[in-house]
Amino acid sequence: MLITHDTECALNTLVELLNTAPEVCGTELLPDVAALDAFVVRQEISEIDSLTEGDLRSVQDLRSRLREVFGTESTAAASELVNSIVAAAGTTPRLINHDHHGWHIHYFAPHAALGDLLAAELGMALAFIFMAGESERLRRCEAPDCARVFVDLSRNRSRRYCDSRTCGNRLHVAAYRARQRSAEAVASA
Repeated sequence: MLITHDTECALNTLVELLNTAPEVCGTELLPDVAALDAFVVRQEISEIDSLTEGDLRSVQDLRSRLREVFGTESTAAASELVNSIVAAAGTTPRLINHDHHGWHIHYFAPHAALGDLLAAELGMALAFIFMAGESERLRRCEAPDCARVFVDLSRNRSRRYCDSRTCGNRLHVAAYRARQRSAEAVASA
């Protein structure tokens, strides 16, 4: 599957945004405008004016709608959600070359509200995934105590955990220890 650089960046931003929700980590990671501003800087989101409480509420609402896409049962249901998100953003595609990114497409008007910008960019990235027939790449972490999501961009679609260093290793160590306890129990019996 060929994913352009700007689509991959948008998918990374999508995952980072969805994983800021309180139902994921137990606390709201975008509690105020300062946290939202830091998110914008980390994700290198361009053409943003000063942020307001309205932007914060809009992004938090969008985050909830985007998270629904990962819980749908079919591509048709997910595409309906994505279509409504993109339509509400009032997309304005344009070819642009700025900073160190080279030529790419922005799907929002210059200086659009952050919620509209994210709805257009992230919604279009999801649309490209669905259009390519790759919806199974949108995943929830398989660790039973983790609610994070991720986009599996591995070649063979084999990724199971949001982070192999934390969730993956933790589950592998737990399985190993359970096997060791079982072997010890059998040996002592």
